[in-house]
Amino acid sequence: MLHIKSLLFYILFLFDSCSCPVFLREEALLGFSHSTILDPHGKYNLKWRFDRRTITFEIEVETRGYIGFGLSPNGAMASSDIVIGGVTDGTPYLQDYFADANRKVHRDVQQNYRLQYGRENSTHTVLAFSRHLLTCDTSDKDITESTVRVIWAYHSEDVGPSGPMYHGVNRGRKSMRLLDPGSKANISSEMDFFNLQNINVPVPFKDTTYWCQIFKIQEVQKKHHIIRIEPLIQRGHENLVHHILLYQCDSTLNESELKAGHECYHPNMPDSFLTCETIVFAWAIGGEGFTYPPHVGLSIGTSIDPVYVLMEVHYDNPAFQQGVVDSSGLRLFYTPELRQYDAGVIETGVWVSLYHMLPPGMQEYISEGHCTRECLQESLGQEMPSGVRVFAVLMHAHLAGRAIRTRHFRGQEELQPLSHDEEFDFNFQEFQLLKDERLLLPGDNLITECKYTTKDRQNMTWGGLTTRDEMCLSYLLYYPRVNLARCESLPEIIGQLKFIGVKEIQVPVTTWPFMIKSPKKYSSLSFTEAMDKYRWSKNRGKSFNQMVLQLPMNVRCSKWGQDEWSIQGTIVSPPEVKSEVKPPSTMCRSASEPHSGVVLLFTMCLTYSIVQTCLSL
Repeated sequence: MLHIKSLLFYILFLFDSCSCPVFLREEALLGFSHSTILDPHGKYNLKWRFDRRTITFEIEVETRGYIGFGLSPNGAMASSDIVIGGVTDGTPYLQDYFADANRKVHRDVQQNYRLQYGRENSTHTVLAFSRHLLTCDTSDKDITESTVRVIWAYHSEDVGPSGPMYHGVNRGRKSMRLLDPGSKANISSEMDFFNLQNINVPVPFKDTTYWCQIFKIQEVQKKHHIIRIEPLIQRGHENLVHHILLYQCDSTLNESELKAGHECYHPNMPDSFLTCETIVFAWAIGGEGFTYPPHVGLSIGTSIDPVYVLMEVHYDNPAFQQGVVDSSGLRLFYTPELRQYDAGVIETGVWVSLYHMLPPGMQEYISEGHCTRECLQESLGQEMPSGVRVFAVLMHAHLAGRAIRTRHFRGQEELQPLSHDEEFDFNFQEFQLLKDERLLLPGDNLITECKYTTKDRQNMTWGGLTTRDEMCLSYLLYYPRVNLARCESLPEIIGQLKFIGVKEIQVPVTTWPFMIKSPKKYSSLSFTEAMDKYRWSKNRGKSFNQMVLQLPMNVRCSKWGQDEWSIQGTIVSPPEVKSEVKPPSTMCRSASEPHSGVVLLFTMCLTYSIVQTCLSL
């Protein structure tokens, strides 16, 4: 009779070889919950699913040669984790590789990608493979909840004895969140929808333009819920349209306001634009459509719901393209079948202002925007004492951004972050659906923490609207809806000016940015010019950062429209954080941990009541 050790060895062999057991092959036939097309011509299709430990991919490519797939730290080949495979003479193959800093490809000594199956027909090749999210192999890239840069390639020839041939132009990259708990929406083709869409907007000949237009929401005879919103980005303009925001406007506006759009934040923009203050929805570059959870919807048709909305489109045109005409917008799907709760949006983070400034030459600089306990105590205390539940977060920064997290505090205790992205990509920003909804109570407080790098910049980076300026924001989707639109903060300017030696400013303040009076070296300079004139160094920048994080801050706590909570405009000190909670991470399996094959064997024995049989082997 087979000895127990021999049986265990056999099972371990099955798990650690590229040929998988029958029950794993059968599992692979189950549906994949996620899918995307990686190339613009629909030739490279990716599907995947995951659990808390393992991720499984299926790739279908229009080729009879090899398929390459990788995870990159920055979207380039260098230092990437790569797997290459194909089908030769009916037999699938798969090899784990990595690229060094010079982009040279090496076979990984530790083969962590496991072939599940492979097949090929006259036009296409299909490969399925899996790996642990965390392999503890320094040549592999950990797969976490943060953004990952997927790289892909394929060739018409299979891998030969000398290795894979150069893929040529059959390659690309895409930022995505592989561990996104959401799934593709199953929207019926008969579902009603309406579009909010610009028509032939002439994009100005400059690097940054915010274009605004007021639209009337679809008229309905009774309350409806919007359950999905998709971007309608004109083909070829994917890098031009950086973000789209929807604001609720005054419901008493005249129909005559529904005219051609105008540049936002412009001296000649229509006065009606100023009535549009409350954010209804946000989409940013790289994001796909967003589907609300089954119990939540965006309400339309009631007296407090939007009648008119302003759509703000940010055009990012650093190449100064001329003659560009755009017709992008949003598509909103709605239904009379009501959900249990109405959704709302709270903008949190750093109040967008020149007072939010980053010194040049910094490898790392941290900004914090506070949604203070004072604001949440007043607003939620009156509106919803039992609290609201956050179900999705969109984190937003610009080109200097490298990592963002939304930290959550209750009393003296820091909870796990609401959301986090340790590998933020400016070109990929979308709502992150939370795996578990988070209760936000009166008296809680949030900190939106942004990490930046300005090491290649010679001058200050300012908070502002252009992509070379910076923002640090988190948009929280939550329910039930309350009258809170913005919960933000801004460090006081006086302390920042004192750091560079400013003693006095010119009063009364008649210009913006305001002017410096003394000392003499800054006299008659604006405060932005004075900040740029200061001789910044890495050590000075670090000291400035430490000082700014301790400065008193202005509280922004606003209601829908132009109303404010009474706490708005007050000065508070940042809370003292006694200990810092990092996002959860998976620890590498220790040498003493039982192998999964042993655990599986024991589980099988228990499940099928054959413990005695197993013990007698």
